[in-house]
Amino acid sequence: MYADSAEDLLKRAKEEAVQFVDVRFTDILGTMQHFTVPLHAISLESFEFGIGFDGSSIRGWKTIHESDMLARLDYSAAYIDPFFQHKTIAVVADLFEPDGNPYSRSPRQILRKAIQYMKSTGIADIAYFGPEAEFFIFNDVRFDQSMNNGFYFLDSDEAAWNSGRDENPNLGYKIRKKEGYFPLPPNDTFQDLRSEMLHLLEHMGVATEKHHHEVANAGQQEINLVLDEALRMADKMQLYKYVVKNVARRAGLSATFMPKPIFGDNGSGMHTHQSLWKGTENLFAGERYAGLSEMALHYTGGIIEHGPALLAFTNPTTNSYKRLVPGFEAPVNLVYSARNRSASIRIPIAVSNSPKSRRIEFRTPDATANVYTAFAAMIMAGLDGIQRKINPGEPCDFNLYEAPEEVKKKIKSVPANLTKVIDALEADNEWLRKGDVFDQDFIDNYIQFKRTEVEQIVNQRPHPYEFVLYYDC
Repeated sequence: MYADSAEDLLKRAKEEAVQFVDVRFTDILGTMQHFTVPLHAISLESFEFGIGFDGSSIRGWKTIHESDMLARLDYSAAYIDPFFQHKTIAVVADLFEPDGNPYSRSPRQILRKAIQYMKSTGIADIAYFGPEAEFFIFNDVRFDQSMNNGFYFLDSDEAAWNSGRDENPNLGYKIRKKEGYFPLPPNDTFQDLRSEMLHLLEHMGVATEKHHHEVANAGQQEINLVLDEALRMADKMQLYKYVVKNVARRAGLSATFMPKPIFGDNGSGMHTHQSLWKGTENLFAGERYAGLSEMALHYTGGIIEHGPALLAFTNPTTNSYKRLVPGFEAPVNLVYSARNRSASIRIPIAVSNSPKSRRIEFRTPDATANVYTAFAAMIMAGLDGIQRKINPGEPCDFNLYEAPEEVKKKIKSVPANLTKVIDALEADNEWLRKGDVFDQDFIDNYIQFKRTEVEQIVNQRPHPYEFVLYYDC
């Protein structure tokens, strides 16, 4: 719902017979949280000072003796929720301490600080982002973990493994492994569902470009959004994931942005296009390699140099590294190139010859990322590259997967697992702390949270495949 001010938003909400306001914010791991307030309880003070709530039960946030927090509504980030029975307007909130200071562990506040820091340097005043988040849709999802049992089971009516299933009748038209890009129906069974997702996103103010089936069998999908300023795009990405999941659920299906839910086929990434601007001038357009500016190359150099630590925010789960495996489809090589999709940073050159289209595409991230902190970290890495004039090296305009071994050994790759990524973040985080964008408390808390996660998954619990390998020892 577009509004010019808080007064305008409240006026329009009353005119449209809205009954409730749903207050939404994002925790440190990227999950949207909410609470609901009747419209009559919302006033202009809710936008100026905020609404009090208990933050002690949100993971990674407050302790019980300092639980009070304020959610300050942002009138420019509001939309009618199409999934609620009673007419409800959802409003994104910024989080503050009771004394009015921004909450340092609030991801949206961190991205705000990154943008403000960028402006304070004089380098740029706008950062445009365009993530491409892939996802799977499954017909059946079951998983459990207990003392004596651990399993997962996924099923998809499209899956190649169901070509011999008795479906009374089975009509065939299953999608073969790695052949999901771009078959027509009847192979592609999700055309109408994706169109419904796109339609709802447009209706809720999220501009879209296209939708299509993705490479993997078993229901991999993608919807592309039009580039926008970093904060607005982060809000839109949260809305995108919300719409995808709920449209799927309404159809009796389950959508996941987990990067590697199935073995032996492509995983889901979140290729992220980005560029810096001053007013209407694209600062990434120039006369250097692939039409880039020197600034764009230095920004790229920052992403490459800080790549191992940066992945703590762009690829923050153990499952992320099931996708980032050398020799397979994911971009694990910390190099750049035009057109070359085996490089972690690609310069798109097929879209347009216009200087306005010049940008870089960081292909390593996935959608388990908290988009607010991931965007903030990418901005900070790029700015550090610009400030220090980091040379990204020579472009790699060849198939990195087929390169000779002596060439591969010289190419910097992403770390092999989350433990190594968190180690890299612990050793390399000064660039994040510039301008107090990420403070030390947030970084230390995040590292501790992620180390506990790794300990639970990697070091403590038996893996089902360990029984295949070792049970008969």
